[in-house]
Amino acid sequence: MTTLENLANWFEDKNKVMIALSGGVDSALVAYAAFQKLGNSAIAVTADYKTLSAEELDTAKQICSEIGIQQLLLDYSELENEDFTKNDSNRCFHCRMELGEHLVKLANEHNVDVIVDGTNLDDLGDFRPGIEALKQNGIRSPLVETNFSKSKIRETAKMIGLSVHDKPSNSCLASRIPWGQRVTAEKLIRIEFSETIVKQLTNVKQVRVRDIDGSARIEVEKHMISKFDEMILKQLTEKLKMIGFNSVEVDQEGYKPGKINVIAD
Repeated sequence: MTTLENLANWFEDKNKVMIALSGGVDSALVAYAAFQKLGNSAIAVTADYKTLSAEELDTAKQICSEIGIQQLLLDYSELENEDFTKNDSNRCFHCRMELGEHLVKLANEHNVDVIVDGTNLDDLGDFRPGIEALKQNGIRSPLVETNFSKSKIRETAKMIGLSVHDKPSNSCLASRIPWGQRVTAEKLIRIEFSETIVKQLTNVKQVRVRDIDGSARIEVEKHMISKFDEMILKQLTEKLKMIGFNSVEVDQEGYKPGKINVIAD
């Protein structure tokens, strides 16, 4: 039995399932397997909240279209949640706790008996308070329960033809703001615009623009730093200053997840 069969069979005894689908490969594979087993009794839900970029939302819609699964959109603003906007080390916990509550409410309205997400084995090794929050809301992780690592997910997604099989991992826009610096709509908008500008000018796929007290620190994978020559950097500085940043630099150490998870003074 293949690992994909194991994943699909996980849904065998479920009547109606809701998948929390972002725009990444993990939840896409879960949605695919659920739809293969349950058809229209599997529903995908994407939270269209303020820390999700328009690019991620478009990708989530595209995934559902590829799979053929019904998609519902949850529309709310986590910026109204003071526990979230104060941006301490529990930001992800508060965000996922609120998401979990919205998902449970929606699941009850649609007579869903289980909600699942795209958490995989590799996620368990990181500092991820959000996973604990979802667990507290009864949300299950089929990829963990059927022993899927990130590499196995990508391999399986490629085999079945999901367009996101090689999509770089992403995280919410608030993760670009150091703990202790407040999350605001203004910061999120300029971060999103900046990352789009960097991608357009350099063709680099994995980009983080960290908002450090109003300064933009661009992170890309180390072997991509050479793309930022003097001319590109000049253009980026002009454009990013136009949308509100006061200075621009490229992090010479390269991209590393969770690099700014420290409490700012």
